[in-house]
Amino acid sequence: MLTKKQLDLLEFIHKRVQRDGVPPSFDEMKIALDLRSKSGIHRLITALEERGFIRRLAHRARAIEIVRLPESLGGKATAAFTPRVIQGDKPDAPRPANSEPITIGAVEVPMMGRIAAGVPIEAISEVSHQVAVPQQMLSSTGEHYALEVKGDSMIDAGINDGDVVIIRETSTADNGDIVVALVEDHEATLKRFMRRGTSIALEAANPAYETRVLPSDKVKVQGVLVGLIRTY
Repeated sequence: MLTKKQLDLLEFIHKRVQRDGVPPSFDEMKIALDLRSKSGIHRLITALEERGFIRRLAHRARAIEIVRLPESLGGKATAAFTPRVIQGDKPDAPRPANSEPITIGAVEVPMMGRIAAGVPIEAISEVSHQVAVPQQMLSSTGEHYALEVKGDSMIDAGINDGDVVIIRETSTADNGDIVVALVEDHEATLKRFMRRGTSIALEAANPAYETRVLPSDKVKVQGVLVGLIRTY
């Protein structure tokens, strides 16, 4: 299991590689994690390498390669999720040579309405229409549905107001998963799930929002985030 700092660093590297095609510099990592020196980054990098999440390549600048991701980051192994974004209504642009094709086939999933990424809103339970989702975005098992995000409490996880999130139906979640949580049977919210003894913490990915800690019987997991669609 990764520590929070290790997970934060892996998430930061993953986001920058997705955005820029190269990992961040050690100075950028230090600033992003609010560490006083680069020695702390070196220790975190070593720990991630020892656990098989990254690989350092010799004789190359910024030579860090992500080998695998924990489940909460969208990987198939085991732990901050960075959604795989499918962009819509955007002119075609050259695709990097090492990127994957975005669509091979599409599957329609029900759009269940809106989900709060902020203050919880009334629970969603009604299908409004169908949304076409690339097949490779969906999990191999389970049912899926879509929700439109309202609010900005998950922006640091790459989830913006107006995005459409794809959810795999499940009543269980691992620590670090981003989930649709039903609070006290009437409020629905999109937050990171963390179990703390007999309580559940619903963590935002925006420092402007406080973590909500609730008794476990007051929180029901309705699904886990597996993908995201963004329209420009």
